[in-house]
Amino acid sequence: MQNGARPLLDLFIKQTGGSGYFTDFFSKIFVTLTDDFHTLVSSFQYSVSSSEKSVSIRAHLWLNFPMRNPIIVALDVPTAEQALALAEQLAPAVGGFKIGSELFTSAGPDIVKKIRERGALVFLDLKFHDIPNTVAKAVTAATKLDVQMLTVHAGGGSEMLKAAENAAEETSWKLGRTPPLVLGVTVLTSLDAGALREVGLDVNVDYQVRRLATVATNAGLRGFVCSPLEISALRKVLPASAQLVTPGIRTGEEKADDQKRTLTPREAIAAGANWLVIGRPIYAAENPRQAAEKILGSLN
Repeated sequence: MQNGARPLLDLFIKQTGGSGYFTDFFSKIFVTLTDDFHTLVSSFQYSVSSSEKSVSIRAHLWLNFPMRNPIIVALDVPTAEQALALAEQLAPAVGGFKIGSELFTSAGPDIVKKIRERGALVFLDLKFHDIPNTVAKAVTAATKLDVQMLTVHAGGGSEMLKAAENAAEETSWKLGRTPPLVLGVTVLTSLDAGALREVGLDVNVDYQVRRLATVATNAGLRGFVCSPLEISALRKVLPASAQLVTPGIRTGEEKADDQKRTLTPREAIAAGANWLVIGRPIYAAENPRQAAEKILGSLN
């Protein structure tokens, strides 16, 4: 379940004899719900189908409840054995685990299933970026694996983003599950103004992040991956219900690495992050469990 989400509304209504004011009436109810409870709404969607003789509405809405543990450990290790050993050791001290390209490529979908069997939240970070139909199929496959979060590149454009969100919602509906949080990746935390200039993008990192986040929000995405340094700015322009997942978390005790836009865990939460993706400060520590507990303690 994403960040403690619980189903509030899950219904199917059908009216025979023509549409009348039926669709408009329920549309107003749903819009009022999301407007009045926007700080709590995690996921909301309704669809309408009609014919000459009937109109049907499907709707579902989830609420966010306070999260218990915001730490997601990045399992950036090359083998399933290493990942499962870390998961076994860390599960009681963290909120979930991120499975990225290296581990998924070496261990395959089975690693997701094994982590889920332990009851842990899974964040599948494969950053899908392709034509809309291909991304929709990839998101469908990921949703069937029962992941709670997954990533797509916001730079893929609105049609790709809509296809991703729709695939997650529709597949989850059929399976009777809470939809995974489809997270838009704006600007990678390893990139700075110089790197953006090199590939022909606007050198203002903050502007690029806000622009892509706006595109993704308009396409229906409910969450984003962003650098800690962009959290405050995004909170000013995104819906209050948007979930922000933040990598680039450093405690200050690590050696310099390829993350260029970082904050401490406490600073990131204070800025408005919902989830902290933490890799090397935990898995590379002499005692990973102790490192995770120390970070969690620093947030209180």
